Amino acid sequence: MAKRKLLIDGKSLNFEQIENFVENNQKVDLTESAKTNILKARNLIEEWVNNDKVIYGVTTGFGEFANVKISKNKIEELQQNLIVSHATGVGELLPPFIIKIMMLLRLNALAKGNSGIRLETLELLIELINKNIIPAIPSQGSVGSSGDLAPLAHLVLALLGKGKVQVFDEINSKTEVFTNLIQAKTALKKFGLSPIKLKAKEGLALINGTQMMTAFASFICIKARELSKLVDISGALSHEALRGTDKAYNLRLHNLRPYKGQNITAKNMLALIKDSEIRKSHLENDERIQDSYSLRCIPQIHGASKDTIEYVCSIVEVELNSVTDNPLIFPNEKDYIEGGNFHGQPIALVMDFMGIALSELANVSERRIERLVNGQLSNLPRFLTKKGGLNSGLMIAQYTAASLVSENKTLAHPASVDSIPTSANQEDHNSMGSIAARKCYQILKNVQTVVAIEFLCASQGVEFLKPLKCGLGTTSAYEYIRLFVKALDHDRELHIDIQKILSIVKDKSLLEHVETVVKLN
Repeated sequence: MAKRKLLIDGKSLNFEQIENFVENNQKVDLTESAKTNILKARNLIEEWVNNDKVIYGVTTGFGEFANVKISKNKIEELQQNLIVSHATGVGELLPPFIIKIMMLLRLNALAKGNSGIRLETLELLIELINKNIIPAIPSQGSVGSSGDLAPLAHLVLALLGKGKVQVFDEINSKTEVFTNLIQAKTALKKFGLSPIKLKAKEGLALINGTQMMTAFASFICIKARELSKLVDISGALSHEALRGTDKAYNLRLHNLRPYKGQNITAKNMLALIKDSEIRKSHLENDERIQDSYSLRCIPQIHGASKDTIEYVCSIVEVELNSVTDNPLIFPNEKDYIEGGNFHGQPIALVMDFMGIALSELANVSERRIERLVNGQLSNLPRFLTKKGGLNSGLMIAQYTAASLVSENKTLAHPASVDSIPTSANQEDHNSMGSIAARKCYQILKNVQTVVAIEFLCASQGVEFLKPLKCGLGTTSAYEYIRLFVKALDHDRELHIDIQKILSIVKDKSLLEHVETVVKLN
């Protein structure tokens, strides 16, 4: 049965729809009301142009050139020049799936009917999305001033039949690199499509926005919510292997400090280790009064990151359905306003905040990894191997985790505290939102890997406690991991094990498996 199209109206896009769009190659279209609003605003633009009205970016130059009046017969050339002159991106190409989200978000912002773009221009953008014709966009070059100007200009090049693209059979979040670039003009011709010629205001409408940073931000939000549950599972499995006490998860304690994330985490931990034979085996005669912070303070540490993640998601959700170009058109009032909705400050700040919150999840995860492999702390075989000396066991897995968390400490330095003037000081405060978002994306990937390493080590630690069984949720996690990675009896290429567990962390299957027996919040 054919998949239902995702109907875009400029006001109701959400994370669930974006995830479905990315992972299932869902096709898109505009709602009828969106088409009506688009046409209404466009008619007003054409009326103003015909009346030779002076409007920024419509009949004037851009940035510092805002005081230069452009004659009516040069307006199309003005829009063409805007795109080619602003396509100044450098560096590695953005992941194709991120670019596809960018295209969706730009369509959604323009669908609201406050930008003055032509319907036929958006129809070509829809064709590119639905046919997986993905423009090659360099990752560097945006300062988040008038939005992501350079990256979006590279996107628009494809609509003009310029630049390079790749045609994919399908795309999902694993589609991180381009492998077969061709000329955009060739790709359009292959599908019987014609490049567009931009009319008044269209170039500015297409590139004035925050869609690169918001594409990263939306994907990061989707995955951060998953990670906030997965790290509870990995922490609970480590808690089992380290024979921790569950006293610190008592809800009476957490009700006295009623942060939402903290209480959710405590409930998750208790649910995951419920009916644990390992825990029951040392309820009596345990010499330890309380556990280390990396176990005892899981609700406080994970919970604070959970609360941050939810705050960040609430901001990004606003941006998803915002109009971020300039000037903005108000068809009902037959008016326009020059302003600064393109400024990336809201996303810049929360991407820096998200990077810090995610880094902390990795920091505490790595501390549990260290406790697992350190025989003096775990009372398990050193480096979780029976034949230490001849075998190094999981010794270097902790090195890898340590490397990633240290890299995150550098990446988590906020980009948004920086600013550098552009456009002859007309744009004298820039957000650096795209840099914050790209850094946060790398932090996300590093954290996913650290959590995968914790799963690897915790599962191995549990081997030495058999025949005792873990709790309800932790048993489910352990058994699912063992479908992909067997217990470590002798040294082998651990990067293969890490990648196997990382794959089930990233594709959600481990989380989904555990949630068949324990519903997490």
